[in-house]
Amino acid sequence: MLAYLTEEALEQCIRTAIKEDIGDGDHSTLAAIPEDAQSRAQMIIKDDGIIAGLEVAKRVFNIVEPRLKVSLKKHDGDHVKFGDIALIVEGPVRGILTAERIVLNFAQRMSGIATRTHRISQLIEGTNTRLLDTRKTTPNVRIMEKWAVHIGGGKNHRFGLYDMIMLKDNHNDYAGGIRQSVTATQKYLKEKGLDLRVEVETRNLEEVKECLEVDGIDVIMLDNMQPDMMREAIALIDGKCQTEASGGITEENIREMAETGVDFISVGALTHSFKSLDISLKAF
Repeated sequence: MLAYLTEEALEQCIRTAIKEDIGDGDHSTLAAIPEDAQSRAQMIIKDDGIIAGLEVAKRVFNIVEPRLKVSLKKHDGDHVKFGDIALIVEGPVRGILTAERIVLNFAQRMSGIATRTHRISQLIEGTNTRLLDTRKTTPNVRIMEKWAVHIGGGKNHRFGLYDMIMLKDNHNDYAGGIRQSVTATQKYLKEKGLDLRVEVETRNLEEVKECLEVDGIDVIMLDNMQPDMMREAIALIDGKCQTEASGGITEENIREMAETGVDFISVGALTHSFKSLDISLKAF
C-alpha cells in the first residue's frame, strides 16, 4: 500500500470535492427528481487508454448516497477502449445525479494521467530506468494524481516537502554551494533525529564532482543535461549514488536519456500536461 494512500486521506479529499460541488444542496436534482425515484446508470468509456479512478468512484457514490450499489466492470489499471462499460451504479436517482460530476472529474483526470504515464513508460521499456512523477500537481488533489501515476506504471517521487530532502539549485546557491548545503542538511537531520533520503541537483560536471566530495548524498539529479554530458556524469558517479535525469525531457528524447544508464527520469508533464480521458455517465 502506498504510504500516502490512507482511507482518512482519501475520504478527506473526496469530502472536500463534494462540499465544493454540492454546497447547500443539488437544487437541480432536488427540484426535478422525486425522492423515491430509483434507477441505474453506466460509466461509458469514449477513449482508448488506461482507466483509473474507479475505486474513487465507488467511494464518492457511497459517501454521497450510501444506498447506491456500484458494480465494477473494469478495474483501475485496465486497458480500456471506446464503448467499454467501466461500472454500473444503481439505487436512488438523486444520489446518482449528485455524485455524477465529481465521479467523472476524478475518473477523467486520473485516467488521463495513468494513460500518459503508461505511454511514456513504454518508451523506456527494456532499460533499467524508472519513470518518476514530481510535485507539479493540482493543489488539494495530489493524492489522486500521484495514485494515477502509480496505476499507470510510474513510480512516485517524494509526496511532499516532508518525506525527502531535495537540495535544488536555489537551496545550494543560497547556502553558498553544494558542500555547505549538504553539510548543513546532515547536521539538521542528526539534530532532528530524521532519517530522510537526500537528493542534490546538479547543473554541470563540476557540481557533480562537488557532490562526490561530500558524504550523505543518496541521489544526484542531473538537471537539463544533454545525453553526452549525462553519460560522463554517470561515469564519474560510478554507482556511488543513484542518478535522476530531470528537465527538458520529452517523449521524443526520453529513450535516449534512459539509454545513458540513468536510474530515474522525472517528468512533470505526467501530472500537469495530460489529456483527460473522455468518459460519461448515462442512464439506461
